[in-house]
Amino acid sequence: MAQETARPADASGVYRLGGDLPVNRLGYGAMQLTGPGVWGDPKDPEEAVRVLRRAAELGVNFIDTADSYGPFVSEQLIRKALHPYSQHLVIATKGGFSRSGPDDWRALGRPEYLRQQTELSLRHLGVERIDLYQLHRIDPKVPLADQVGELLLLQQEGKIRHIGLSEVTVEQIEEARKIADIVSVQNLYNLANRGAEDVLEYAERENLGFIPWFPMATGQLARPGGPLDTLAKEHGASPSQLALAWLLRRSPVMLPIPGTSRVAHLEENTQAAQVSLTDAQFQALSQAV
Repeated sequence: MAQETARPADASGVYRLGGDLPVNRLGYGAMQLTGPGVWGDPKDPEEAVRVLRRAAELGVNFIDTADSYGPFVSEQLIRKALHPYSQHLVIATKGGFSRSGPDDWRALGRPEYLRQQTELSLRHLGVERIDLYQLHRIDPKVPLADQVGELLLLQQEGKIRHIGLSEVTVEQIEEARKIADIVSVQNLYNLANRGAEDVLEYAERENLGFIPWFPMATGQLARPGGPLDTLAKEHGASPSQLALAWLLRRSPVMLPIPGTSRVAHLEENTQAAQVSLTDAQFQALSQAV
């Protein structure tokens, strides 16, 4: 069982994004701080602010958001809760989706759109430079060189510090790296869904940060009597805490960003950084899928 401390996220270890931005590896994903369908304001905006402030108190210093969350609602809540920002806080945002309603996401990577969204994110977050700007999706209708090339221009203008990608293949990362320096990749990955294993292995070889979204999905593993449920009872931890502990153990470049809209759930998630798996427990979970 994890021993509770004031800043549990400190126990997750440190990774240096781009070699120069140290972050605690267990971060926070801010997508859930919006209304239904990731659209509009949250039901309880004050709780959203409390969640962000509590995350910082718990040692979380890597927050991941996107202009499309709301749109802009998540970025504006981050500013309301945490601005002026601690010098140790790293905020990552993303651009490359247009939104026309709840649950509607359309890849849009035209250079002028990416530039507009970057400028809006700068304004909404209240910063002069975005620590990590990620291409949210590659738009198949626009040459990749035009999309990443525009982010490179923004980087050269001092508006972006580092560039990342989201939901990409190894081949797409390699193509993008011929155009600009890429420091991170954000793909769907969790204990129950390891379809991006090859991307993770590439990220590990090349020392790129790997940000798994939907990190706590446990599926049938958490069913009563299942491997995750059994091990969770042994540990005195929750299945979701073990799923996060497994991710942190899986790779030194892994940066899980569990999201929630409730302080109590945030506190439970962050305690996962203090759950230590033995080699046998890690292997048992790895082989359970």
